[in-house]
Amino acid sequence: MGRAVSPHDLLRLGPDTPAFADAPAWVAASLERAPFVVVRRAYDLEGRIAVGIRGAVRSERFGSWIDPVHVREVLSPEVLRMKKPCSTRAALAAFRLLGTITPICDSSGYAWGPAGSVGFELASGCPTVTDTSDLDLVMRAPEPLSRSIAKKLFDALSAAALEHKTRIDVQIETCEGAFSLAEFARSGAHVMLRSADGVKLVTDPWQASRTA
Repeated sequence: MGRAVSPHDLLRLGPDTPAFADAPAWVAASLERAPFVVVRRAYDLEGRIAVGIRGAVRSERFGSWIDPVHVREVLSPEVLRMKKPCSTRAALAAFRLLGTITPICDSSGYAWGPAGSVGFELASGCPTVTDTSDLDLVMRAPEPLSRSIAKKLFDALSAAALEHKTRIDVQIETCEGAFSLAEFARSGAHVMLRSADGVKLVTDPWQASRTA
């Protein structure tokens, strides 16, 4: 595979990938249409990768595991931000918002990129984004981010989303897990951190041992 993977990375599977055990009927059709899965946040002692498979509708989501030998390509959110949507799709609100917020996110100094339906469509070329799709972003913050800077970033991104009449959701990734920029930007002392061990309430998402 060539490198370690991180949550939100999209993996292109090879044609020799075996069928997923206990998968619902829609999974095979979905992978035939677009052989991509997204990395989930979970551990496996056997070296497998936790992945999620998306179907044609929001209710179709399936979690499973994959041997790294079947991965042909890894596309991180940081890579996907450099890709452009098909010209016939670029007018969708989520794609337009992505273009608008690019300089805002770049100025933060953090690595970032799209996830969710926008990331999936940019990776696979399969039409996934709709008129009502949110823009999901991942921002890597290995070093602590102050609440004041987080609020400025959140306010700027929210204003851009409002202008495009859509919504934006930003997940901040640390070495401990991920948390919502919107939640962190508020004045509360605690934040919900999503890690491979589950969800926990913490005071410092860069030091998950400091829990409530």
